This record gives sequence, structure tokens and C-alpha cells, in this order.
Amino acid sequence: MRGILLGCALVMTSASLFAQQSEAVITYGFKNNGKESRGEQQLYIKGNQVRLAPMGRQTEQQFLHYGEKASYQVLDSKGEVFTLKKPFSEYIKPELIPGIDTIAGIPCKKAKAIIRSNTIEIWYTNDLKIKGTPSISIAPGLGLVLKTIRNGNSETYAKKIEYRTITADELKWPANKGKIVDEPAYQRQVIESRYVTLPVFEREQISWGNDIKNPDGETLNATYKFAGGTVILKKVKLPAVKPGQRLFAELVQYSNGDAYDRTGSVFMIPTDKEISFLNGLRQNASVLPVFTGRNGKKYQGYITTDNYVAPLELMRFFTPFGVRHFNAQARIKGYDWADSAVYKQDITDLSPRLQGEVWIGVYIGNYDKGGHTASLSFKYYPGYNGDEAATENKKWVMPVFNSTNLMEMAGQEYATLFDLDSLTVTVDVPQGVKNLKLRYITTGHGGWGGGDEFNPKLNEIFADGKRTYHFFPWREDCATYRLLNPASGNFGNGLSSSDLSRSNWCPGTLTLPVDIPLPELTPGKHTLQVAIPLGKPEGGSFSFWNVSGVLIGDKE
Repeated sequence: MRGILLGCALVMTSASLFAQQSEAVITYGFKNNGKESRGEQQLYIKGNQVRLAPMGRQTEQQFLHYGEKASYQVLDSKGEVFTLKKPFSEYIKPELIPGIDTIAGIPCKKAKAIIRSNTIEIWYTNDLKIKGTPSISIAPGLGLVLKTIRNGNSETYAKKIEYRTITADELKWPANKGKIVDEPAYQRQVIESRYVTLPVFEREQISWGNDIKNPDGETLNATYKFAGGTVILKKVKLPAVKPGQRLFAELVQYSNGDAYDRTGSVFMIPTDKEISFLNGLRQNASVLPVFTGRNGKKYQGYITTDNYVAPLELMRFFTPFGVRHFNAQARIKGYDWADSAVYKQDITDLSPRLQGEVWIGVYIGNYDKGGHTASLSFKYYPGYNGDEAATENKKWVMPVFNSTNLMEMAGQEYATLFDLDSLTVTVDVPQGVKNLKLRYITTGHGGWGGGDEFNPKLNEIFADGKRTYHFFPWREDCATYRLLNPASGNFGNGLSSSDLSRSNWCPGTLTLPVDIPLPELTPGKHTLQVAIPLGKPEGGSFSFWNVSGVLIGDKE
């Protein structure tokens, strides 16, 4: 007799019949709230050696060695092998519970373990020669685990035991264990093996006033610097995002000498029209399309026109006050300053514009020779099981305005137009595009008591003259990020400058976009407007608003 099914309808003979057999395959099933779930898991046992074969996508192999009383986790990551060997004694030790329960005809002892605040009930036997567990972290040294229930509702149970010879191919015991690492290093490797990281910039200095020598032409993967060094730019080749994938941008930044909170932006430059923002960077801001405000000022490159597309803003961020560079100069007991600021955001909606050869830039406004250091990467995360079968989500993505003066240090005008004007742009929605929304990012600036940085201002969005959305962009959580801001000024009342509420930004954080539904926009030409009551200047101080907008729709 080779196989024994374990289930409600099965009558099983005494386990002692097989007590001396040391090779078997155990198949486990799953239930949630008493209902059968899809999928199965196998356990391959050959004497003291066990391989766990979990369902779904796996980035590692898992083994148990009962002779060594240890588990092995083996990862092949991009051609390099890493192994974690962990003694059974380092796993959570279950609490043994008195009494015997019969599980599908097998007398089982019971135990309980608390693992990361989850209560795990365990049914096991150590009367058989075979041993194993369906989860490497649940009682690997206890015996043969036949059933577990997590938090009273998620059940893993043995469906079938098949006693037979286990082949070397089934056991897959690793001949090459590669580099033996500790648990923290191994877990880092496991996580990073699950997705693809594409570096764009690596520890680039973004500063003002240093000598700049750019590569000739349009060299792929070479860093260019513009606007006195406050803009870094690179032409990179990006893969298309697959169905089910998510695309994230991650920027790591720290001070290289500048102590202040500065406006930052990660952006892409569209080059599908006669003129692009590249023309302004290479020559000067005046070659960009200009509109003259009612206040008489000329605003360069803010809005998309028939022959120009405004820069596509991927991420708006604000540097903290002097993180890393000034940590040692601002030592306070109990204040463990951060090493750097990390900004990470899902930009999957913008991915149709982020494939093939594209120009990616980072801007941090400053007038400091040391400035800031920044690293940027794109991270491509696979979908969950089944997402790969999803149909391609076709999107139409069109940047329509961006008043963040990325060329601030090269003379591009600040967005002060809102004193007498609304920002107005005409857009042409092509046939076959529907379900439109506006991805809108807004931040107010003017860093004195009466400036718009510290005073809430109503933002209104109009489509074809009709107000479609309005809100007060305001952040009241800035004090949460105190440990990113060692060089922030401290006031007599106990507050720090970085604690103060601001117009939709805090030092050391991202400003998230607002998605504004525009179902009334059908194919054809439409007018979009942004209206903000700009505060009055005082002396040499003035207010301005950095706003960017991207139309996103579904393509039929």
C-alpha cells in the first residue's frame, strides 16, 4: 500500500504500520473560514532531509535537516547564491498543550505558538519516523505537523501522505550553498530578489556654482548638469511596464552642505514636439513658450502648447533641514537624527510615458556649493498571483502644466501669476480616450509669517468654466518628521521650524498628488484653469505656487 488519504471520508489504519518508513510526500491543502482555498503544497521527506515546496511564485528554496536540527533557506539571486542556516532552537518555541486530538485518524498532540502577534494552533505527531512542517517558521523541530490554524480561521491541513522513494530531483538538496550569510543580510537579499531595480542616479551632487562640463551630444546613461548644477539630467532606456506590474520611484537624499529645506522635483522631459524643456536647459528659459501675465511678467515653459509639452512631474519632494551633514553639529540627547531622507512613490499611472529612451531629471533649488546628494532608482514590482494574466491597461498620459520653475537658478520666473490670473491651458483630448482625471500636485511658497507657505489658500480647478474641484492644500503633520531636520531653527516656545504646518508640504516629505475626476471631458478641445488667491508681497518677500497637472485617461 503506497498512499493514504487523510480526510473526513477516509478510514485510516494504525499509524504504527508506517512508523518505520522514512520517505514520503505529504500534500497539504488550505481553508479559510472553513472553506476550501485553491492551491496545494508539497513536503518531500527523505530520512533526515526535508524540502518544502510552497505554492505560488518562490524566490528561494527551503529545507529542514533533522540530523543537524537546522533549517536551510537558499536563494539564487541574479546568478549569486546566498544561504541562511538557522538552528531549530532559534525559532519560536511552541507551548505544549495537554491532551490528544485525533486528526483524520492519526492521534496528534497539540501545541500553540504566538508568532508576530498571530496565534498558531499546531497538531503534530512524533510517533512516526518522518518529520516536517508545512511552514519553515512553525515548529520545525516538533515532529510531523499535520495541521495548523492561524488566528482561528486560516487552516493548513494534510490531504495526502504517499510513502514512496523520493528522487534526488524531488529533494533538490542544494549542492552549492553559495555565500552563508546571517538572517538580516539574507532577508535583504530575498526582498530585493523579488523585484527589478533600475538605478538612474547614484549619489549625484546637486549644488550651485561649481564648474560644469557636460558630455557632448545626447549620450545614453551619462549625467548632465544644468541651471548652475541644481538640475541633473540623464537619458536612460526604460522597459515597458508589464500587465500587473507596479512602478515606483525612490529617491534618497541628504545634505552635502546646504542646511535649508528646499523644493525638489523628479521629472521626465517629453520630446515628442518641436520644442521641449531640453531647449531651455541647453540655451536659456526665454526659448521656451512664454505667456505674459496681467502683472506684466513673462512665464516660460509652464503650459503645454501645440508645439511644446510641459515637463512631466513624477514626484515632488522637500529636503529636510541639513540631514546627515549637520547631524554632528546639532547633538541633542534622545534625538537620533536620520541618516538621509527617503522618498518613495507609486508612479504606475505615468508608466506609458516612461518606456524606451527618455530624459529623467532631478531638481533641488539651492545656492550652495556643497548642496545636496541624491540617488534615484525605478523599481518594478511583479503583480500578485494571477495578475500576469491581466490585459494591458492602456493609458493616455498628457502633461498639461507645470509651474515649478525647475530652472530657478537660470532665470525661469517664479509662479507669481496667480495674483491677477488663473493658470489657463487648452487641451485636446484625442478620440478613443475616456474616464479622464487630472493628477494635480500643488504647494504654496513664501517663507515669512504673511507668506503663502504658512497660510492656507483655496485651490480651485475649473474645466470649461465650471468649477470641478476645490480644496485647501495644507499639512499639519510636519512635527512628525523632526528627526530628519537637525539644522532646523528652534523657537522660544519649544517648537522647531520644521514642526510648523505648511501649504501642502513638510521638510523631508513627499507631496502627494490629488486625483481629480473629469468625466465631462470628452474627445475634443477643452480649457482647464487653476485659480489660487495669491498673497500680497511684503518688502522683498513674495509668494508663489508650484502646481503641476497631468491628464490621464483610458484608451479604448
